[in-house]
Amino acid sequence: MTREPPFSPASEPYMLIAGTDEVGRGPLAWDVVAAAVILDPAKPISGLADSKKLSHKQRLVCFDAIVRSAHCYAVGRASVQEIERINILHASMLAMSRAVAGLKIQPEFVYVDGNRCPKWKYPCEAVTKGDSLVPSISAASIIAKVTRDKEMQELDLQYPGYGFASNMGYPTPAHLAALKSLGATPIHRRTFAPVARILKASESG
Repeated sequence: MTREPPFSPASEPYMLIAGTDEVGRGPLAWDVVAAAVILDPAKPISGLADSKKLSHKQRLVCFDAIVRSAHCYAVGRASVQEIERINILHASMLAMSRAVAGLKIQPEFVYVDGNRCPKWKYPCEAVTKGDSLVPSISAASIIAKVTRDKEMQELDLQYPGYGFASNMGYPTPAHLAALKSLGATPIHRRTFAPVARILKASESG
């Protein structure tokens, strides 16, 4: 099932409700990272919102609150190799499936950000703009983004010159210029058009 806003919950019969979201569909480098969260209704967390609409400091505050107060959370991912093999859409579904499967308490129902659900065993609903509408999806988006951003900052030290700590792998002009001058790293997604074009041009040149 998929619903567009305005959103109203469809999971009233269920007690253990998870939300899941992914981060990293658009970057030219690194894994797509997903998270799943089951919030504790007895411990509400203020400030939950779409991770993209929060400042870095706000995300960190919410991240710590989710870790402390949620029933459980888990992170899943799909690797660069998997993205290249099955495409980014299917890799995103795979990452979310792995995140939900990794929850130490298995949910009775799952809200999924976007317009489709993974093929899995869970009763679920896809919610367009769910990261702004469903608190558990908002929490998942925050966990996923903070996790992936930290990894990109670490990868910036391993692969200097590409600006990963600031662009998070997205195709900024500086990142594209670095690709042209330095070439692709092992964490670049070679099937993504900007990377493929630069690699083809360097081979032909």
